[in-house]
Amino acid sequence: MQVTNAAQNFVMVGERTNVTGSARFRKLIEANDYAAALEVARQQVENGANMIDINMDEGMLNSEEAMRTFLNLIASEPDISRVPIMLDSSKWSVIETGLKCVQGKAVVNSISMKEGEGPFLEHARKVLRYGAAVVVMAFDETGQAETAERKFEICKRAYDLLTNKVGFPPEDIIFDPNIFAVATGIEEHNDYGKAFIDATRRIKAELPYVHVSGGVSNLSFAFRGNERVREAMHTVFLYHAIQAGMDMGIVNAGQLGQYDDIEPELRELVEDVILNRRDDATDRLLEAAERYKGGASAGKEKDLSWREKPVEERLTYALVHGIGNYVEEDTEEARQRAERPLHVIEGPLMDGMNVVGDLFGAGKMFLPQVVKSARVMKQAVAYLMPFMEKEKEELGLVDRPAAGKVLLATVKGDVHDIGKNIVGVVLQCNNYEVIDLGVMVHSQVILDTAREKNVDIIGLSGLITPSLDEMCHVASEMEREGFDIPLLIGGATTSKVHTAVKISPNYQRNQAIYVTDASRAVGVVSGLISKEHREEHIAKVRSEYAQMAENYARGQAEKARASIAQARGNALKLDWTNYTPPRPSFLGTRTFEAYDLAELARYIDWTPFFHAWELKGTYPRILDDDKYGEAARPLFEDAQAMLKQLIEEKWLKASAVVGFWPANSVGDDIELYADESRKEPFATFHTLRQQMARDASKPNLALADFVAPKETGLADYVGGFAVTAGLGEDDIARRFELANDDYSKILVKALADRLAEAFAEAMHEKVRRELWGYAPDENLSNQALIAEDYAGIRPAPGYPAQPDHTEKRTLFRLLDAEQEIGMKLTESCAMWPGAAVSGLYFSHPDARYFGIGKIGRDQVADYAARKGWSIEEAERWLGPILNYDPKQVTDAAA
Repeated sequence: MQVTNAAQNFVMVGERTNVTGSARFRKLIEANDYAAALEVARQQVENGANMIDINMDEGMLNSEEAMRTFLNLIASEPDISRVPIMLDSSKWSVIETGLKCVQGKAVVNSISMKEGEGPFLEHARKVLRYGAAVVVMAFDETGQAETAERKFEICKRAYDLLTNKVGFPPEDIIFDPNIFAVATGIEEHNDYGKAFIDATRRIKAELPYVHVSGGVSNLSFAFRGNERVREAMHTVFLYHAIQAGMDMGIVNAGQLGQYDDIEPELRELVEDVILNRRDDATDRLLEAAERYKGGASAGKEKDLSWREKPVEERLTYALVHGIGNYVEEDTEEARQRAERPLHVIEGPLMDGMNVVGDLFGAGKMFLPQVVKSARVMKQAVAYLMPFMEKEKEELGLVDRPAAGKVLLATVKGDVHDIGKNIVGVVLQCNNYEVIDLGVMVHSQVILDTAREKNVDIIGLSGLITPSLDEMCHVASEMEREGFDIPLLIGGATTSKVHTAVKISPNYQRNQAIYVTDASRAVGVVSGLISKEHREEHIAKVRSEYAQMAENYARGQAEKARASIAQARGNALKLDWTNYTPPRPSFLGTRTFEAYDLAELARYIDWTPFFHAWELKGTYPRILDDDKYGEAARPLFEDAQAMLKQLIEEKWLKASAVVGFWPANSVGDDIELYADESRKEPFATFHTLRQQMARDASKPNLALADFVAPKETGLADYVGGFAVTAGLGEDDIARRFELANDDYSKILVKALADRLAEAFAEAMHEKVRRELWGYAPDENLSNQALIAEDYAGIRPAPGYPAQPDHTEKRTLFRLLDAEQEIGMKLTESCAMWPGAAVSGLYFSHPDARYFGIGKIGRDQVADYAARKGWSIEEAERWLGPILNYDPKQVTDAAA
């Protein structure tokens, strides 16, 4: 950097002694190689760091012990201990451990008002008592500050609280107004660098004596792997930020250059990006970046021959291939030729999207490609919007109406929306206006919005089985309130039979219609909106559903099943006399916060990822599939790139809580005990039993069969878990949505789901090998894990072996999941965040996965009594597995 008085006083905080930011340092700490870890700290000081940031937040570490050990070792190393220590952790217990060890004046990184003023003031008072300085993040109850105004507003509020209420010396306050990545391709990110600099200038001018710091490497994440560009970005940023008053920064002290030594063209390109001096700054830097990487970009040379075609063909090509690099200049050329801006949309853009629609309908394009096309279309429309708004004001013109209005919502109690989002994008591609109400939407909100917006169709989505009942409720409310528009039904648990038998009868004024997947949505919607074909289409569906309901009723006479008594008589009979249940390494719960996402990525099963995009096949064979390979390969490449960025920039936070309890089975229940005295149960898991007619060679299973019966006297155990990789997912998805990038929005949600499932896999492996430790020598490949070639099982409530979602309530209470890791249950027992998994652990070597199948009225009555439910409540929660129709039984009784 160019030397100025400000730069001379700038405090560089070395960032490499951080287990969340440095894979090398993390591995050294995990391996207890503290001698080598000390060398990392020493190198930071030798490279010019004036302070070192130490962070031990890793799910597999005892963070307090690691912090204590490392700080005590540093104290005996004069070359390191001559610089101050910044204690960095999201857990107060780790920070306090460090404060008790560190010599001299420490800096606490960090506190914020994200949980409100109470915890903020409490932590500030403790920091003051320890005599430390403190980093205060620009983060309050509503989230992280992104604009310069919000950054200053939060810092001013924190300054007033600290100085007036706590008596904190202002010279010991270090504000971090959040350095975010720039040049990401998302428009609202363009001003992040300038916002930090502007906020810094105002903070230093209006909040006397404070300091300003920030994590500088965050700025350049979009250019990972291109160290020359990253170095230039850091150097240019600090040059301007320091002049504005930034006097500290967490940096890689060895990755800074001299401002005047940066090649002039690169310096100008970088400066344009950081100061947001021109709209095309990101594109220009991206285009030039490869020249500063030391070699040509990998892969084949781009074929740009299509750029020589007429503008209409160029726009079609860009839409079909999802290329957004040139869409604004091509759209502008088309606008110059058109009489009105709207004609560009009605003409070449819609022509291009029609080609996309035709290719999609013909099976020559697939969902990932269509969603990319939608992103390009939105980019073009966003460019034209200012011109159209100006024209409307000047001439009093009205926009061309959409082909129709469709309202989409995930029903109350359900949080899953990937499929719904894809349907929305596909409909928008075909000129339908889509009103997406999001997730967990109450029926009255759906109906009030539909009436207010005068929509043509309502579409409902849901994943968990209770959503089926909620869809029936919405249909009956539409009937009661006099609606006369089609109702579309979709989602993983829905089906044509359920729609015909359960939902459709509740809505006679029009028709409820099941939509198999996104590829069928346009055809269904166009048929329902078309004045010429609407009545014919609805009549055809109504006739088909009536026949389906009749066939279902004919086959629904209660089928012969084993009675619950007979099924219990044919229960699995394990040999408990020659078996000693393994004891877990601890009883109670243990929490794993901020788990390493890179570690979880190794456990991803990619096959369901492709299924979410309606690409059917098994990974990795799908990449070379004759039909799907052409779409699967670029989708996989995009997923890998986003996954890398997601991990490096910590978009998501993965946390887990695991528990083990003394347990024994009592009939079909599993009693849990507070301690080894096993006197009285403090919780009970209720299980269901298969009732299909079977002979003794094939038992009627229940999960309770895998736990030692109480009368055996054996001390058995059961485990439970809740994991999520979705903390932060909604914020990231919202940013992509605001940037008109539905492709990335859906992609990040799909990746979060995969990481959550991977987390469940990784944690189960850790349970088998360490925490429960009944398979310490297990060494399975990821393929073997996916194939479930391990001992023990982890069944989830709401799934085939225990279809009752309400058992999650007991599990979450035992784990204290909401308090420990922020996971919550909706009223329908869906988990939030959506990227989450929970379940039970069984260790018996004969434990296996199975499905309950249909159950009879006798077991429903028995289960209701055990749960303390009414029969009606049991039938509501167990509806999909009932071997009878409760309504028909009630009618017959009447």
